Amino acid sequence: MKIYTKKGDDGSTALFGGRRVAKHELRIEAYGSVDELNSFLGLLHDREELQDFRSEIASIQERLFTLGAALAADPEKSNLKKPDLLDADIAILELKMDEMEELLPPLRHFILPGGHPAVSLCHVCRAVCRRAERRASELASRESVDPIVIRYLNRLSDYLFVLSRLLAKRTGAEERPWKPRG
Repeated sequence: MKIYTKKGDDGSTALFGGRRVAKHELRIEAYGSVDELNSFLGLLHDREELQDFRSEIASIQERLFTLGAALAADPEKSNLKKPDLLDADIAILELKMDEMEELLPPLRHFILPGGHPAVSLCHVCRAVCRRAERRASELASRESVDPIVIRYLNRLSDYLFVLSRLLAKRTGAEERPWKPRG
């Protein structure tokens, strides 16, 4: 099977279910942001500093494919069989955050991204996750989107922030607080 079909040469793409839409539509932007996040998570997964988080990150990447499929599904075709995102998936993120936070000092300031390449990459993932959440939220204000999609993205961005803090601690990177002028 060839990877190229030439069907998208006119600026359209097919939703899961077959209907063709413009590539710039919000639904495409939403799952495209999820795809971008998944790609950055692949970079994070491959960092040596995250060796003991690789299975967690791989699991998150699997959930993001599920989430992307939900966003890519034609909302006019309610009978499509799609993989499920579960409340248990969110509970796992919360549990992992709780475990990480036990190892961290309390947060007292906003933190500037940086200090170590792995920490910075984790913040990039967090920021892309927030964009995906904004796109999914905007889409949900116009069309049908399963609310668990937005909840998962919201919790995942929190997870990535806590992970960035733990990585800073593990790598000896200084957490630089944001100090506004004046």
